[in-house]
Amino acid sequence: MQQLQYVQASFPPAPPPSLADPSVIAAHEWAAFGEVSEMVNHWDRPGWTASTRAYYWMITFPGASALIQRARQCQQALRSLAFDDIAEDGLHLTLGRIGSSTEISLDQLDLLIASVQVDASSSVSLQAVPMTASRGAIRFSVAPWAPLIDLRIMLAEAGENAGLPLRKPTSGFRPHIGISYCNRATPAATVRDMVRPLRGLDAVEAEVKQVHIVELRREPSAYRWDVIRTLELPTATLH
Repeated sequence: MQQLQYVQASFPPAPPPSLADPSVIAAHEWAAFGEVSEMVNHWDRPGWTASTRAYYWMITFPGASALIQRARQCQQALRSLAFDDIAEDGLHLTLGRIGSSTEISLDQLDLLIASVQVDASSSVSLQAVPMTASRGAIRFSVAPWAPLIDLRIMLAEAGENAGLPLRKPTSGFRPHIGISYCNRATPAATVRDMVRPLRGLDAVEAEVKQVHIVELRREPSAYRWDVIRTLELPTATLH
């Protein structure tokens, strides 16, 4: 837990008191959203243009049928908000930014992949727990955090060894899976009223078998990516 710290730019700024208990994580994130008065336009981000391309470590969920179905269910229930829904092949959990694709070669990415020390403790099985939101998106809380933090630390160490350190420290890492991006200033109370009934839905599970290096780009109202390299993780179930 000491790898995580209070970081104002992260959401929530403070980490949860438990990195394992899904109910504690979900309650902590919902309470943090309760302090938000107005959601902001997620796309209003300096530095991103139509030509921006960057490499990220990312978990994707192409075969996670339960997660995809739950995301669709929640998106439908929130349709009247007219936010930008994330397509089923766009669901993801970002682990960290590696750097601009104009500054990093494929040979460097090969060295990065080779630097990762994967063992049985690298396995991750996630639960997407009650729906919540942040300053700029509606999202699933996820649990447990501990194996994701361990995974990110492992990737960060590999990046240091390969001369490609992650652009942000693990101290501000707050894992989540977005389902819809806010596309304009919106009263947060309106969103809370619509999200609240969805918080009673059961958690769904998604096993993480791979981590990808992707080249990320921004298209109208969406992030899209190409998978550049894939890191295989051993299969295990963690609860």
